[in-house]
Amino acid sequence: MNDRSALRPRLLAALGAAVLLTSCSSAGGGDHRTTDGRASHWGKGMGAPEASAFMKVAVPESATEVEGAVQINPQEDIYLLSFVTDEETAVRVAEDLRPEKPLRSRNQDLPAPTELFGHLGLAEPQSEKGVRWAGVCPPCVGDSRRSEVQWIEIHVLELAVGTTRVYIQAF
Repeated sequence: MNDRSALRPRLLAALGAAVLLTSCSSAGGGDHRTTDGRASHWGKGMGAPEASAFMKVAVPESATEVEGAVQINPQEDIYLLSFVTDEETAVRVAEDLRPEKPLRSRNQDLPAPTELFGHLGLAEPQSEKGVRWAGVCPPCVGDSRRSEVQWIEIHVLELAVGTTRVYIQAF
């Protein structure tokens, strides 16, 4: 094996890691450029109705403080939806996503909070004490309603007795 052929797998691995870091690390804030000049940005005029339609999540009629946004990215767009409702409705919305496990606390190995919901003027759900979450890959669980959604997760945070904020993120 010559030096060139031994170097090739390491070079490809480094290139693959760079591509992943470029695409995934730009999930936060404003306008981010990839190495080829493409940028991520927030979709103008795209809010809760567009996010709700993509996720196939009906915002409860009684919900208040409904917010949404779409971050347009070179590889996968990120859809955000948030609203305030009662606990029972929040749990029902979570169950409708068909996660393999019910809403639960995530006490260890918390992912670093992204800065997505900050665009909506909200704290990032992962940074909130007492938040519960569930996540699901709709195609993996046979949810044909959401066949275009690769991943969807919900965070539920009790704000006060009888009042719960729901955060939903999908791509």
